[in-house]
Amino acid sequence: MEHCHDIAHFAHVEMLTDRFEESLDFFTRVYGLKLSGQDETSAYLRAWDDYEHASLKLTRADRTGVAHIAYRAASPEALARRVSAIEASGYKTHGWVDGDQSHGRAFRFEDPFGHVFEIYYDTVWFQAPAEDRAALKNTASAFTGAAPRRLDHLNLLASDVTEFRRFMETCLGSRVTEMIQLDNGRIGGCWFTVNNKTYDLACTEEHGGGPIVSGGGRLHHVTYATDQREDILRAADIFLQNGVHIETGPHKHAIQGTFFLYVWEPAGNRVELANSGARLILAPDWQPVIWTEADRKKGQAWGLKTIETFHTHGTPPVQKL
Repeated sequence: MEHCHDIAHFAHVEMLTDRFEESLDFFTRVYGLKLSGQDETSAYLRAWDDYEHASLKLTRADRTGVAHIAYRAASPEALARRVSAIEASGYKTHGWVDGDQSHGRAFRFEDPFGHVFEIYYDTVWFQAPAEDRAALKNTASAFTGAAPRRLDHLNLLASDVTEFRRFMETCLGSRVTEMIQLDNGRIGGCWFTVNNKTYDLACTEEHGGGPIVSGGGRLHHVTYATDQREDILRAADIFLQNGVHIETGPHKHAIQGTFFLYVWEPAGNRVELANSGARLILAPDWQPVIWTEADRKKGQAWGLKTIETFHTHGTPPVQKL
């Protein structure tokens, strides 16, 4: 499909935690995000080179998972065009909502699987206080801990990836860069982009095996990017030292070629550190790379087999029948 330029980038995600203090300690002290602000229910966090006030809104709740996914429009006019397209699409809309500490009003809508999305334009640029100011003027702030540089992507779960693809193309103008074609004819996963990144959101087939305990679509993982692979190797030692559950990695994905490390934060939400190197999608006529079921059975790029929890674990958890 023709590249739509109405959406600038994947901007932030609101993550729910039922262990708020422990999750906040993990994301700030261990994972290395910055606390930009806090209110009665949420902490506003960002990586050291995220330009906005927050790329992760961590919210106190009685469950885990994702509350909403946000994209920033390219202009006020682009925002209006997208809202019109979404309203005409037939997908569920929530309408306009007030902003929060990190951005102005936003338009909310929902995919067929319970994931709530929002798009907005007016944002709050981060202003570093003196003690957090970077030595170099072209970086947003100093860094500590595992030190991811920026928000990279999100992976959601859905029972019908083909329908989720239609939602992303219709509502956000996303393009598919890579996908999994299963032997039974279903699409097992799609990787989407709204700009020239290789992907900013992935959707993979739900294999949880039961109904969701609490309402809302399920989250597979949230990912922040590092500058180098060596940053991820150092992060593995930091996680080990702090008793963080390392699920899989460090290793290299076959799909998209990212060097990865997956951990579970204290409430059970999966979080990734990844490095994609210099890979970008610059071709305007890019055709999706198609991976077969046989390809995927080979495991990751260097032969590491995908562990079972990577297919079944998501948040909120499911209840076995």
